[in-house]
Amino acid sequence: MKTLLKILGFIILLAVIYAIVAILAFDKKQHFERSVVINAPKEKVWQHVGSLKEYNVWDPFSKADKDIVITYSGTGDKVGDSYHWKGNSKVGEGEQSVTEIVPNDKLVTKLHFIKPFEGDAVAKFILTPEGSGTKVTWSIDNELNTMMKIMKPMMDMNMKTMFDQGLGDLKKISEK
Repeated sequence: MKTLLKILGFIILLAVIYAIVAILAFDKKQHFERSVVINAPKEKVWQHVGSLKEYNVWDPFSKADKDIVITYSGTGDKVGDSYHWKGNSKVGEGEQSVTEIVPNDKLVTKLHFIKPFEGDAVAKFILTPEGSGTKVTWSIDNELNTMMKIMKPMMDMNMKTMFDQGLGDLKKISEK
């Protein structure tokens, strides 16, 4: 029993040390991005990226809840257009609005997360020619609170999985 308590105490000590290091070492500003090259012209890829409604066709986050409720304001492809989502505990609740559009090149949106954690972020989709195809770079920038700093490695793994899934789905529908 003493050995088990020593092991448990050691694990708790490691967790506390990690939390302190994470809080002190990780920057509060977070940038995450992934890219994919799609064998299609920018104009074809833009059809699936340049509109919030089309984005939600391949977006992995909204697919995580089959009963998600999405309410659009506007057509989804103009500055100021937005949507509100409300889903299960995996998806949460929030809003995304278009803040900048350069047709066939760039879409910038502001994300406001309501649940499970309050927060704001900026997402960007940048399309650039790459050989005979199009490179799509999807990025997100936000600020991490103390708890998020501790969870950063887990968040990065989840973001990598979701971004790669989304970009893979975008590639499939754009190359049809």
